[in-house]
Amino acid sequence: MDKISYISQIQTSEVNYRKIELVAIKIEMLRCFCVVAQTGNLADAARQLGRTQSALSMTLKQLEKHLGNGLFESERKNRLTPLGEQVLTLGLRQLRQFDSTIQAIETSASAPQGLLRVVAVPSIAALVYPPLVQHISSLEPGLQIELRDTDTQQVIDALVQNLADIGIASARHALNGVEVSPLLRDRFGLVCAEAHPLAQNKAPVTISDVLEVPFLRNTLCNHIETPRFRAGLETVNVTVHNTQSLLAMVRLGQWVTVLPRSVMNFAPDGLKFVPITDLPDMRQVYLYRREQAFPGKALQQAHAFIASESWVRD
Repeated sequence: MDKISYISQIQTSEVNYRKIELVAIKIEMLRCFCVVAQTGNLADAARQLGRTQSALSMTLKQLEKHLGNGLFESERKNRLTPLGEQVLTLGLRQLRQFDSTIQAIETSASAPQGLLRVVAVPSIAALVYPPLVQHISSLEPGLQIELRDTDTQQVIDALVQNLADIGIASARHALNGVEVSPLLRDRFGLVCAEAHPLAQNKAPVTISDVLEVPFLRNTLCNHIETPRFRAGLETVNVTVHNTQSLLAMVRLGQWVTVLPRSVMNFAPDGLKFVPITDLPDMRQVYLYRREQAFPGKALQQAHAFIASESWVRD
C-alpha cells in the first residue's frame, strides 16, 4: 500500500468514527432532554443523570440549536413548547428501543447457548409460557429465555424492531422477514362477577343486556365486528388496557366486560363467562416467527410446540 492510500484509509476511518460519535452524542442529548422534561427542572435531572446543571443546560442548547426551535417555554424548564411535547413523546420511544436493544445485545453476549425471546398477548401468555419454558428448557439446557406479555401493537413493534423472535398477537400483519400463521380461535362473551344479575339470569344474554349495565371497554373489543356491539361501544366512557386490572374491577361486581373465553383460564375466582347469543364474533390469534433468528434450533422447537396447541385448555 502506498503512502497516499494509507493516509486516505486513515482519514476515512476517522470520518466514520466521528459519525458514530455524533450518533452517540445525539442519543445522549435526547436522554438529557427527556429527563429534564420529566423532572421539570435542571437540578433533579442533573442528580438523576450524574451531571452538572451547566453541562445539562449546554446540552439542551445544542439540541435546540440543532432543531432550530425552543423546547421549553422558559428557562425554568417546567413547561414544554408544542415542539418539546412532540420531541418528548418520540424521544422516550426511541430511548426505550435503544435501551432494549442494548440489553438484548448484552444478554445475548452472556448467553453461551443463545437467547430465545417470546412476546405474547396476556391472555395467551398466561397459558403458553409455563409449558413452553418446561418443554424448551428440557430440550436446550442453558438456553436463555426472555418472556414478555403486552398488547397486540407492542407485540408487532417488538417483532419489527427485532426485539422478539416469536410473537403471539390478536391481529394479522404482514411483516418483512417474519412468518405469520393462524394459531387458534376462541369466542367472545360476557365476563362478570358470579353474583352479577346477568350471571344469575336464566334467560339467554344479548348484546342489549350487556350494554345496558355499567360496561368496561378493553382493547380486544376493537376486534369485534358485529354492528350492534360496535355502535354500543360508542357510549362507553371507560377503557381498561391492563387485563389484570380489568378483571379485578369486574370481580367487584359493579361492571361487566366482553373478552375471549380463553381469558377465563387465568381469571381469578369469582368471575363467570356467559355466552352472548347475538354476538358470534371469534377472536383470532396469530403466531409470528422471525425467519432469521439465533438460536435457530431452539426457535424451531419453540415455534413447533406453540403451533401444536398441546398447551391449549378446553
